[in-house]
Amino acid sequence: MAQTIRRGGKAVRKVAAASGTKRKVTAARRQTGSAIDQIMQWMPFSEETLHRILMFVILGGAAVLMWIVASMAGVPQLAEAEMALIASKSGFEVKRVEVRGVNRMNELKIYEKVLGQRDQAMPRLDIASLRDELLQLSWVKDARVSRQLPDTLVVDVIERSPHAVMRRDGKLTLIDETGHPLEAVNPGKARGLLVLSGNGAEGRVPDLVHLLDAAPALRPQVAEAEWIGNRRWNLTFKTRQVVALPEGDTQAASALLTFARMDGVDRLLGGKVASFDMRNPDRIYMRVPGRADEVAAAARAETTAKANAAAAKTEAARSAVASAAPAKGGPAKVTIAKTVQD
Repeated sequence: MAQTIRRGGKAVRKVAAASGTKRKVTAARRQTGSAIDQIMQWMPFSEETLHRILMFVILGGAAVLMWIVASMAGVPQLAEAEMALIASKSGFEVKRVEVRGVNRMNELKIYEKVLGQRDQAMPRLDIASLRDELLQLSWVKDARVSRQLPDTLVVDVIERSPHAVMRRDGKLTLIDETGHPLEAVNPGKARGLLVLSGNGAEGRVPDLVHLLDAAPALRPQVAEAEWIGNRRWNLTFKTRQVVALPEGDTQAASALLTFARMDGVDRLLGGKVASFDMRNPDRIYMRVPGRADEVAAAARAETTAKANAAAAKTEAARSAVASAAPAKGGPAKVTIAKTVQD
């Protein structure tokens, strides 16, 4: 039997190795396919839906990459500038400014902020930045900026309300109910408003409002409030009478309520008492102007009366001794006079 030997053929070992590798690959594919099939069974969508999701992710990533490249090249800015130019040529640019809600503040301050936006294309108008600039004005509590096409910019302003006057170093400043400063004023414009003084008083305005609410009958009568030592209040009424309140919000409110009840019964306001010291919870100290002078004058008068009475008594004693002495008897007279003098 003849045997053909091919030259260059694969050796037996190589053939065996190739067959083993092929078997391993086939087994691995079977295992992988089985694992993928199991995963697909767990997923709530089909294999077709998965392909669509993967395609969407790929396309989305490509779009983001294109946007990044375009941004680096300045394409969006160029497109925005071109759109703004087209809008401006079409009449969509700021020509008119309308301001609403201004009653107390100087309206020109708002126009100074807004008029810089004139002749600007509507699409390029930075409304958020303009609103932030308006909120920097002392009188502006809130503001809303809107476009009214084709050419009007509308500014709606909510003003702060003046609540009191802060006095510091002889100068008066309007403040709102939160203590926010509004503007400097003269005494004539501050007439009728509550005047605050003392270091840190502007930061205690909400507490003062709460304190005065404890005695609503007295609130219209309070003209000034002084924050003493960052601890307590002194209240000055329109009658120029002063009440010194204790430390602590609860203690001060209770003392003010007690004073209101006493005033309702005895009419303390408008009376002779100049100040009421209520810092001691057990008693009230009252100061009447000129009372000390009256007491001193009365003491002096009493002392003078006693001195005059003593002098009169001494003179009467001398007169009695003189009338009882003999006509001749100088030495006896001297002795008696000496005794009376002692």
